[in-house]
Amino acid sequence: MIPLNERYLFANRVSTQALVVGVEHRSSTHAIPLQYSLDELEKLAQSAGAKVIGRFSQQLKKIHPGTLIGEGKVSEIRTFVAERQPVLVIFDEDLSPAQQRNLEAALQARVIDRSQLILDIFAQRARTNEGKLQVELAQLEYLLPRLTRAWRHLSRLGGGIGTRGPGETQLEVDRRRAREKIATLRRRLTTVEQTRSLQRQKRFAVPYPTVALVGYTNSGKSTLMNLLTRAGVLVEDKFFATLDPTLRSLKLPGGDKVMVIDTVGFISKIPHTLIDAFKSTLEEVVSADLLLHIGDSSCPYFAEQVSVVETVLEDIGAGKIPRLLVPNKIDISGFALPRGAGQNGASGVCPISARTGSGIDELLQKVANALDHDRETVRFAFLPTQGAFLSEVRRQGRIVEENYQDGMVYVTAVVTPKLAGQLRKSLGRSGLHEAR
Repeated sequence: MIPLNERYLFANRVSTQALVVGVEHRSSTHAIPLQYSLDELEKLAQSAGAKVIGRFSQQLKKIHPGTLIGEGKVSEIRTFVAERQPVLVIFDEDLSPAQQRNLEAALQARVIDRSQLILDIFAQRARTNEGKLQVELAQLEYLLPRLTRAWRHLSRLGGGIGTRGPGETQLEVDRRRAREKIATLRRRLTTVEQTRSLQRQKRFAVPYPTVALVGYTNSGKSTLMNLLTRAGVLVEDKFFATLDPTLRSLKLPGGDKVMVIDTVGFISKIPHTLIDAFKSTLEEVVSADLLLHIGDSSCPYFAEQVSVVETVLEDIGAGKIPRLLVPNKIDISGFALPRGAGQNGASGVCPISARTGSGIDELLQKVANALDHDRETVRFAFLPTQGAFLSEVRRQGRIVEENYQDGMVYVTAVVTPKLAGQLRKSLGRSGLHEAR
């Protein structure tokens, strides 16, 4: 168990040696097969700064309540730990505090689970103040029920006159401090969320459609973002290379302007504390007009990754937002839609390569077409003195026809419903109405 003042599991360590352990059981509902999930866990460990020197797996009919895995497998891992002496044993499943404590005692090594590993990676990668607050909150909520393990050396003092209490007292102090810190972080995040909400309302007041890039981690979202908008987002062949959302403008074919948001990637078995902490960031997805679901078409479990992302989108309330499925990395895969992948609620499929630019023109056209479904064709008559309104239509919409007659400017345009409503309201105040 790490003390509360230790920020990262892998801080200032070079090639921390670790082994990974996974289980497969009948009650499992995970879409990703065990061996690929362990491959993914190894990559997560490497992203955090560890070197994996061994892996173990076990198929179980029933989860062992005390240690997750069976006694025989515990003994096998203990022998490996004694011989190779890894610093960490990383489990692919979430461990209860009791399981974590029992495994550490049995293996005589530090034990963490997938959630703690992901939280550590997020702590390393967060750059903005909001991101750091979100990660710290998730870490504290994860650690709170596990604080007993940090003070076990003191808890052994109890049991006789003059020896009762020190461990329990320190534990309660630590718990109280953790709860106070959680409350403080939640208040600070509430303020940040209010600020983000105001910024979002300002964007709604200037009604450009919003397109959010979503997808499994390391699927190429940031590469696509850089290609489309020259955003300069960090791109690395690592899980969760970028966490903080990036917002940039993009001009579509025909001249329409949209705002593109690059969001944090999803992953199988993502910690619930992390989803809760990143609520304000994920609201950028929920408020988008269109989602581009970026997938790694070179992955043998492309369909399963798509399913994982769709499940998370449902969980955060974004399941009904229109979206396009965008299989990326076709320069590697020679993409063909895998059997069973389907479109999963997407309105279309557009394979691309964000690295080479293949398929990007078609993607932009499909984005324009998808957004046009939610647009209105309107016809307004403007006075020559109302050039500001006409400029707004040109800037935010698409002019279909423009005629000058009897001192009026008649304009037929395709605009967003928000802009159409604003124009009707503003022109109505001046006594003018929508042309027929």
